[in-house]
This record gives sequence, structure tokens and C-alpha cells, in this order.
Amino acid sequence: MAIGSATLGAAEPFLIQQDWSTYTPEQHATWAELVGRRMPQIEAYACEEYLQGFEQIGLRTDSIPNLADVNQRLRPRSGWRATPVSGFLPPDAFFAMLAARQFPTTTWLRSPESLAYIPEPDYGAVCAALTDKDALEKMGRLFWFTVEFGVIRQKGGYRLYGSGLISSQGESTYVIEGRPEIKDFDVDQVLNQEFSTSEMQPVLYAVDSFDQIYEATREAEKRLCRMR
Repeated sequence: MAIGSATLGAAEPFLIQQDWSTYTPEQHATWAELVGRRMPQIEAYACEEYLQGFEQIGLRTDSIPNLADVNQRLRPRSGWRATPVSGFLPPDAFFAMLAARQFPTTTWLRSPESLAYIPEPDYGAVCAALTDKDALEKMGRLFWFTVEFGVIRQKGGYRLYGSGLISSQGESTYVIEGRPEIKDFDVDQVLNQEFSTSEMQPVLYAVDSFDQIYEATREAEKRLCRMR
């Protein structure tokens, strides 16, 4: 699928190319160091699906991912692709990309000093169709408490799957130590749960399965489309 305004609309100004060949040995070494720090905790506390996906799409521990190589594995399996973007996207651009089955992926490298927390958080067609500001904000909360900061019950405890948790040593430890309140996942509560991007999350929501997230998205669509 071609990348352009015909499919991505508001996201087009944020699209970039990843020139993997320009990464320096020092940058690859930084990647290896960061992954090396994260993997023991991830292997112990990430959900099974994340660990399987890490291997299936060919992520490596010794070098920065080449998104072109990742997509060769990812697209045949899921129909999705990782698309390089310049940074944090506004909601209309972000959800336009999800609607086109393209997940926005920044290509800058987290420094060793920023392991604990990162303030920028990295439902497609539903969100892209929402025009009411309040409805879009509520759908953003659903995304935040699942894709970004979601936990799932597995093996008699909580396992991490949200990208905001997986990528952050500090956020993961915060959850593992039992410091946030973890509530049963409830669509109404999630849609109305405010959050801050500048602090550790005091409240999280645990799902019992990934099917529960899909069901919640369909339920949210029914409710939020009435706000249009």
C-alpha cells in the first residue's frame, strides 16, 4: 500500500523514512545496552504474546530494528506495518494511521538516562471517524489503558503488555511492586478515567484476555458514535 494523503490524510506531514544504514556503531551499542537492561524483567513479567511476537517479527537484542525487515514478517501475519514517523502525533493523525493498519513508529533512540519514564506515549477506523472532541478523548483513554499501559491476568498474576510499560524500567517496576491500583477492566470506567502523561500511572486496568479488548472497542464504538 502506498503511503500518501489518499490513505493517511492528517498523518502525511509526520511521515519519514528510516535510513537504517546511518545508525552508528555507538547507537547500536546503546540499543543493545538498553535491551539488555530490559530483557530480564520483560522475560519474567511480560505477557506470553509479547514474548512470542518479539521473536516472530525478528527483533534483535544487538542492533536497532530495521523496520523494512520487521514489516516483511509483520505484514503477512497481521496485515499491519510499522511506519516511521517524526515524533508524537496529534489524535487525528494517529488514528488515521491506525485506520490504514499502519502503526506509527518513531526512529529516534531512547538514551540510557531515560529508562525510567518517557513522557510521550507512543482503534483505527472507529477513531478516525470520530469528530466529537469528547468522544475522541474517551477513545484515547481506551487506547491508553490497553495498548499503552495495559496489564493482563496470566499464570496466576499480572503480566505486562502495554508498550508504555514494556519500554520503561521504572513503569514496569512500579507495577511489579504493586504500587498502582489495578482494577478489573470496565469499559465505562476506562472511558472516563483521566490520566497524566507526566507521572507514573496511579490506576491501571487488567483484562482477562485480548478478546476482551476487542469486545471493549466494539462496545465503545457503539457508545461514542452516538456523540457524533
